[in-house]
Amino acid sequence: MKPKYHFFKNFKYAREGFLEVLKKETSFKIEVILAVFLTFVAIFLPYPLYAKLILIGVLLIPLMVELLNSAIERVVDMVTQEYHELAKYAKDAAAAAVMLSLTFCAVVWVAVIIYFWQ
Repeated sequence: MKPKYHFFKNFKYAREGFLEVLKKETSFKIEVILAVFLTFVAIFLPYPLYAKLILIGVLLIPLMVELLNSAIERVVDMVTQEYHELAKYAKDAAAAAVMLSLTFCAVVWVAVIIYFWQ
């Protein structure tokens, strides 16, 4: 039987998942610190509000992808601790998604800064 839906319980689970990854994943810690720092940078840039929102919003993408990467890694580790080619492919693909999201984020930041360069 499916458990009854409770918004606040689900929010609690999401918070616990976020904090667990933050506590155990060094790359996620670095990405969070960088996102917080760049959020302050974006706020103080002399750009219109929409540009600031784009810069801040794009910072969330690598964080979301990193959370999914961590989930994939944990599920793979739960299924097998032994080396398996498919497990490696799953982990590598998730890591590639993180790399692409970071690249996209950097490209957007560079493009916005170049656009508003005076």
